[in-house]
Amino acid sequence: MITKNNKKTIRSWAFFDWANSAYNLVITSTIFPAYYTIITTTKEHGDKVEFFGRTYVNTSLSNYALSFAYLIMAFALPILSSIADRRGNKKSFMKFFTYVGGAACIGLYFFKLDTLEMSIILFAIAAMGYIGGVLFSNSYLPEIATEEHQDRVSAQGFSYGYIGSVLLQLICFLFVLKPEWFGITDDSFPPRLSFLLVGVWWIGFSQIPFSALPNGTPQHDKIKTNIIKDGFSELSKVWAQVKQMRVLKGFLVSFFFYSMGVQTIMLAAAGFAEKTLKLGTAKLIAVILIIQLVAIPGAMLMSYLAKKIGNINVLIMVVVVWIGCCVFGYYITNEYQFYSLAAIVGLIMGGIQSLSRSTYSKYLPVDTKDSTSFFSFYDVTEKLAIVIGLFSFAYIEDLTGNIRYSIIALASFFIVGLVLLVLLRKNEHKESLKL
Repeated sequence: MITKNNKKTIRSWAFFDWANSAYNLVITSTIFPAYYTIITTTKEHGDKVEFFGRTYVNTSLSNYALSFAYLIMAFALPILSSIADRRGNKKSFMKFFTYVGGAACIGLYFFKLDTLEMSIILFAIAAMGYIGGVLFSNSYLPEIATEEHQDRVSAQGFSYGYIGSVLLQLICFLFVLKPEWFGITDDSFPPRLSFLLVGVWWIGFSQIPFSALPNGTPQHDKIKTNIIKDGFSELSKVWAQVKQMRVLKGFLVSFFFYSMGVQTIMLAAAGFAEKTLKLGTAKLIAVILIIQLVAIPGAMLMSYLAKKIGNINVLIMVVVVWIGCCVFGYYITNEYQFYSLAAIVGLIMGGIQSLSRSTYSKYLPVDTKDSTSFFSFYDVTEKLAIVIGLFSFAYIEDLTGNIRYSIIALASFFIVGLVLLVLLRKNEHKESLKL
């Protein structure tokens, strides 16, 4: 057993966010997308690359790879969660995903155009490692903190993740921006070194939570049950309940659609900027740092507005802004316009994520004993939205040869989400009248 609200344990747990957030910032958001787009754009073939005998647009290929990684994990996580729960070995799974993800990042040190196929595979594996590690890390929250402290502890983990990722980003930024200070003459070396540092950082700092967190508690009453059936029976049980709750179902469907847009923009923005504006790694890093800096006050602003005018009204306003961002993104022609757009996206990015999760929580049945299952369902919904969003983004670019069409197409997801939110507000009003 572990003592709840122990400061040392909580601090150790928060260091997992410190460790793995570097992957999210360096690999998915800044240095990797810029480096990937640059080296896969050649005079001979333009932005076309060959992957196991088939030709793709370079940014489409990387988005297909991410989409595939999220699809695999969306189906695998319920099963793995079931195994971990019944055997009480979730820290072992947490370690496995961390080591696999970190090793994949280290392997990206060898990423050059002639190793494209293996590097794309490593890129997808790193994403799986991150997704799996986060799931099992999050599952410790109710074990290390009592309910009244969970918001604070969760925020502490977020803060550690922000600080850790920015710190490593600045170290990598130094190598990328001033390679001559270190006698570096190979332009590909600073980005590849950054990938290696992410893997070492991720694995190294994860030893802090690994040394402090318990392995888990076996559920002996589930030892003889079917693993796969256990994993998905909980999700089907939740869905059966959701179907009976009109307001909750309405929100979940709207969340699914606008999440396709939000998550795809977050994952594909750097590749879009490099391809259309040729910003370069240094400027992309600066842009992502701007987004992160304004995301926190943005989340606080959304929370304040929600108290004043209600969650759904704020979500409707934010989704309208997202639609405007898609249209604006289609017409962007210079870096200063992109900086402005990045600031707006940063402001609404943190807000829509935090507000969506809290809104979902408010719609759950009062005193439900299935809160973990409900949130597992929420997470799977979000990951499937990412799969469809990324795949659509990649397919449209492949089909049209113009990544700008992919950006404008995302607006359609937001429009569907907006319509469903407006309908939800009407249903919510009707439900309140009944009460």
